[in-house]
Amino acid sequence: MATVMSLFGTSEWLLFGLWVFAIVWPITYALRHRTSLALSITVGLLLAYLVQVLCQFGIVNGWIEGWLWWDYVLIPNRISGAAWFHTFFSAGFLHSQFDATHVLGNILVIALIGVPLEQRLGTRRFALIYAIGLFGGSFAWFLLNSSSPTPSLGASGAAFGLFGAYLAGWPKDEIPFPLILIRKWPVLYIALFYFGMEVFRAYQTLGLRQASDVAHMAHLGGFLATYILLPLVAKNGPYPLGIEDGGPTSSGGERSRLNQMRSAMIDMSSTVDPWTARGMPIPRAIRDPLRSLLASADEPETRLAWMEHLADVAECPDCQASLGVVERASGPQLQCSIEPEHLTWPE
Repeated sequence: MATVMSLFGTSEWLLFGLWVFAIVWPITYALRHRTSLALSITVGLLLAYLVQVLCQFGIVNGWIEGWLWWDYVLIPNRISGAAWFHTFFSAGFLHSQFDATHVLGNILVIALIGVPLEQRLGTRRFALIYAIGLFGGSFAWFLLNSSSPTPSLGASGAAFGLFGAYLAGWPKDEIPFPLILIRKWPVLYIALFYFGMEVFRAYQTLGLRQASDVAHMAHLGGFLATYILLPLVAKNGPYPLGIEDGGPTSSGGERSRLNQMRSAMIDMSSTVDPWTARGMPIPRAIRDPLRSLLASADEPETRLAWMEHLADVAECPDCQASLGVVERASGPQLQCSIEPEHLTWPE
């Protein structure tokens, strides 16, 4: 398997390494600190695109000899066995440096659709759905163009996969989206509008044989793959399929989320506070709020309020950094703002 990477010099390796870091760092940060994976993916896609723009600038100025990512785009006619299998996924982290609207459009969809879908699924299931949409789009394009030497790249298959998954799971959720007007729309309307548009465009491209540089069948492939597999992925997840509470951003969705949290909250009646556990005296400023927290923390809202008060007046007992409050399925937790391993309570 001849690779372009075998010809890399120092400048090429540095730029390629920067591209890998731009993708991996936001995702790693999200998984480590348990923040939104959907948002981290959008940050990674945007940073990776900026590295590609920098690459083009380097080509124009003679710093590097050519485009660096030929080993990672999907080229259907070179797929044989497992040799280029990785391109079914890696192509989803590349975009044409000459088409900023492509990457920005994908980022918009992943952020607006992905964040509430991640809240419905949880991080791990969301990651799996994203991967299914990405692979489904790439594989559909490969099946329909197996003899083509034309490279394919972009996160559109994964983005459309989010539409398909959300439609299959919670079609009546209402989420803010710029569909004609910027307002909350039921997922049913948003997903079917985009799906219908892609069917029409695919018909124009294939049925009427009009040229297009957009892989419409890849979009449909990602959509259908996640639509079919979402019930399996979401089984035993945080929310039952089809629940009608308005969605994660609505008051009904918030109430449902809090009810789910209450049923799984850690019982704090037998927990030991972080200072006592370390053999340290409890700071005077937090004795009363800590006592109130332990005495009246059966409701998620109450626990969250006292946790936030503690975060305002207390410091990490290990490094004296400020504290923050993060929400988990098992309830809110105090966490060190510098290093969560120093303090995450209650565990």
